Amino acid sequence: MAVILGIESSCDETSASICINGKVINNEIASQAIHEQYGGVVPELASREHQRNIVPVVDHVLKHANINANELDGIAYTRGPGLLGALLIGNSFAKSMAASLSIPLIPIHHMKAHVLAHFIDDPKPTYPFLCLTVSGGHTQILRVNSPTDMIILGQTLDDAVGEAFDKAAKLLGLPYPGGPMIDKLAQEGDATKFDFSKADVPDLNYSFSGIKTSILYFLRKEVQKNQNFVSENINDLAASIQDTLISMLLEKLIQAAKQEKVNQIAIAGGVSANSRLRKVLNEYAIEHDWEVFIPDFQYCTDNAGMIAISGHLLYEKKAFGLLSDSPLPRMPF
Repeated sequence: MAVILGIESSCDETSASICINGKVINNEIASQAIHEQYGGVVPELASREHQRNIVPVVDHVLKHANINANELDGIAYTRGPGLLGALLIGNSFAKSMAASLSIPLIPIHHMKAHVLAHFIDDPKPTYPFLCLTVSGGHTQILRVNSPTDMIILGQTLDDAVGEAFDKAAKLLGLPYPGGPMIDKLAQEGDATKFDFSKADVPDLNYSFSGIKTSILYFLRKEVQKNQNFVSENINDLAASIQDTLISMLLEKLIQAAKQEKVNQIAIAGGVSANSRLRKVLNEYAIEHDWEVFIPDFQYCTDNAGMIAISGHLLYEKKAFGLLSDSPLPRMPF
């Protein structure tokens, strides 16, 4: 039996989790509301909050799982990618604790962990499967052959879809984080009311910079005619923007599934919590004969449950790290 402590500190959430023999027991997340007033994550403030939160969060998950630190077999932590200062807190804590207990360190790639979050709960996908990974910093289509063999089939050439959601929300005057707010407003809106241009990018790659410009110019033009245009059409605008972004994501996913001849399809990352994406993906599953895997909401955003299960899978392969490993803000895939 392997008992793994997972630690996640890549951005603005301090999280810890215990995984016992492949079963995630708990998933504690300390979020940082301080960034809301700035409209985005402030790296220095994030680092300070991680310093404040990491000891009580780890202590809580150990007590909740009724596990003594001496019973741990390994510590998995996010090595990257992420904010350097934030990663340093989790890296330093994990190394210190592992060294004091003389147990292995298991460095985890943050984006690969989002993919492996599908192995926390049933039903679980079987290899190979495709995973659309969508977050504030990444948008990728992956072919997943094993926990250590993932191939990027396509990815964004500029902004991630999560950034597109947040920046569109900012143009609409919505608070940060804007993605969930657009999702909420869109449920009361007409997705066919407004049209926004989609980028025509070759192969399985994405581009989301153009749609932001399209939204900006459209709003400027309409506000000149009616200064209350945004407030009077906020639900329809949210629905139209969301529908455009979701259709961009899934058009490429359909293409990838046909190309790879794979019918097991998963989504991962913060944007996978989007209700429209989940609904349309399930509709496409019927249309294209896909078996779809969508993680529980708590495992969509940054969390240590995905780090802990990744640690379990890599522990079995003895994929251990070193105390000399440095955090990698731009950790290669």
